[in-house]
Order: sequence, then structure tokens, then C-alpha cells
Amino acid sequence: MPRRKIAAGNWKMNKNYDDALQLIRDISATNPPKEIHTVLAVPSIYLKNGVDMLMHIIGLDVAAQNCHQEPSGAYTGEISASMLSSISVPYVVIGHSERREYFHENSQQLASKVDVALSNGLQVIFCCGESLDIRKSGNHVPHVCKQIRESLFHLSDDQWSNVIIAYEPIWAIGTGETASPEQAQEMHQALRTMIANEKSSNIAENVSILYGGSVKPANAKDIFTGEDVDGALVGGASLNADGFKEIMDALARS
Repeated sequence: MPRRKIAAGNWKMNKNYDDALQLIRDISATNPPKEIHTVLAVPSIYLKNGVDMLMHIIGLDVAAQNCHQEPSGAYTGEISASMLSSISVPYVVIGHSERREYFHENSQQLASKVDVALSNGLQVIFCCGESLDIRKSGNHVPHVCKQIRESLFHLSDDQWSNVIIAYEPIWAIGTGETASPEQAQEMHQALRTMIANEKSSNIAENVSILYGGSVKPANAKDIFTGEDVDGALVGGASLNADGFKEIMDALARS
């Protein structure tokens, strides 16, 4: 069975209420290709709207951009995995580089978030990636492999079926810089090989690995040429329905 092709849009902290709902309508009206799965990581206050609007559209879902690692408690301003599950949110993004950088999330904390998300029936889009300094040092592959080991390798084989990996070179997020198709494929292949060698070939063959980092209509086709590139985690370009549709179409044709 071929791996799932996934186009995920991360809206980050963008779009006011009316604009957000209109963008959900606009993206659904593009009739996303049936060959792929499309996920919209919308701000948390729009999640229930998104679930309700998309519940009858196969292959188009919403994702939370984060959840807390504790099941409940005195954590003002946070959202628990059970809260997400209670409104039928199917996906959650965990470990995005901005969460790691601005909120100092570490591998142990992220492993706990993965656990609580999976235990509440959520599918996890787990982000990993390296800074420009680490890329220039030549240690980018060991660094990213370490992130995966520390936060995902405690999972059972069955749990891996609900995990998606998103490789995002930090130096290419929102900068206009993009990893070349060869650089993206190198990292994706390295991650898949490491998982095959250290976990199982079955997990490695079936886990979808997305690329994230200034993906846009102009470069999507080339990025998706990589054999181990199964889709994209798209930032700014996902805020425009027509542009995101071009990316979805490029993935469907890959």
C-alpha cells in the first residue's frame, strides 16, 4: 500500500474570524485532489468551526497547532489533547520549530505531548529540523535523527501508524530560502533509513514524511520529485486558496 500523500497548511497566528472561515470555504471549494489528504492547521479558536464545516468532505480535515503535555490542570491558556478530541479534531502538530524556539519545548516534553495526543485518538504531525548553524556544520542529519529518536522511538509499532513526520529546515521557514529538492530528499531518505534500521522496515516504509520550509507553487513540483518526500507542511502559501490548490495539485501529480 503506498504511503499517504499529505498537504498540510499551517496558518500559524493569522486570519481573523470571518477571513478564516472564508479561507476554509475557499479551500474546500477548490475540490482538493482525491489522491491526497489535505489538513488545515488553523488557530485553535477556529477548530470547532473547521470541524463542523468539513465533516462531510472526505480527505479535508483540520489540525490543532499544539497541545499541552498534561491531560488537564492549572495551565492557564493551554489546550489539552482531550479537549481537541472532544470536538473531533483529528490531527495535532507537535514540535514545530517556533514552539521549540519561542516556548523552549524540548525532546522530553515533546515525547509527552506525542503520548497524550495518541492516547486521545489524535494523529500527530511531528516536526523536526535543524538551524542554519547546524546545517553549515554538516551535522544536520545526526541532529534531526536525534530529535526523532528522543521523541518518537519509545512508541509501539501500532502507534507509529498515527504519526506523520514533517522535516522543516529552520533556515528555510519564512525566509524565502528553500532546501533544494536534493537536500530535502537527502534528509527524508536519511530519516527513513534510520527508522528502518533502528525500529522496523515496515514502519519506515509506511510513515509519511513531509517537507516544510517556504514551499510555494513555484517550487512545489520540484520538491515533490524526491522519492521519500510524501507531501508538504506549508506556511504562508497556505493562506491563499489558489496558491495552496497549486501545491495540492503538484503533490497529486507527483
